[in-house]
Amino acid sequence: MKYQLLDSGNLQKLEQVGKYRLIRPALNAFWKPELSQKEWEKADAVFTRDSSGGGRWNFRRTLPEYWIAEWGGFSLKMKPTNFGHLGFFAEQFRNWDYFRERLKSGQRALNLFAYSGIGSMAMAENGASVCHLDAARGMIEWGQENLKLNPQVPNNIRWIADDVNKFTQREVRRESRYNLIALDPPTFGRGSSGQLWKIEEDLPKLLARCHELRDKSQPFTIILSCHSPGFSVLVLERLLMQEFGSKGEFVSGEMTIPESTGRELPAGYSVRYTIQ
Repeated sequence: MKYQLLDSGNLQKLEQVGKYRLIRPALNAFWKPELSQKEWEKADAVFTRDSSGGGRWNFRRTLPEYWIAEWGGFSLKMKPTNFGHLGFFAEQFRNWDYFRERLKSGQRALNLFAYSGIGSMAMAENGASVCHLDAARGMIEWGQENLKLNPQVPNNIRWIADDVNKFTQREVRRESRYNLIALDPPTFGRGSSGQLWKIEEDLPKLLARCHELRDKSQPFTIILSCHSPGFSVLVLERLLMQEFGSKGEFVSGEMTIPESTGRELPAGYSVRYTIQ
């Protein structure tokens, strides 16, 4: 069974996640829902966020620890986490499509802040060699489980749990080169050994290292997506131009999730910059 965004409104979203229906926060859904209250009341679980940034699940029915659902052309392990996440970000599906289209055998891709591996699988699907980096060992294991659910994806992903700054510094020293780099940085986070990440301080430095990792012998693409307040499309474009120059081509806009109502739910920004 597939994932589907059914409706949104009143700062919430109603999702059909395989067999189960969930309500989670959508803090930019200031409009009213389209579907009836009766449809919303069918939800099996509701996640409510608290002032600390965490939250709690209210399970109206007993759900399994995890289950499998389809989205973006993949079978995925879904699991309600303490932060209200399920193990994937639905708004990234257009980037996954681009990875499939852009990358082929013999090319190299680097996926930073790579989470549960879906983008990495899309990069690897047509034979590219992929380096998947995330600071959380648990997310690496989750990604490897997702790979097992998708036998159409070649096992050419290198899984690394490490701090993004330390890893990219080592890659620069090793003179590694990539044809595509993708990154979806958090606003705030900690590395594998507790290293602090603050997007306003660390993102420009990371982009400078990404520039050094560019393979200049072929066209190069960097995809920067973001959910942080203040980091609009224009801000992201300027940060990329600051490091990569102004001769590339941008494809930029809001990431959205299609609703069953025919509407779209906005969920962050994505900027793709290609240099020939």
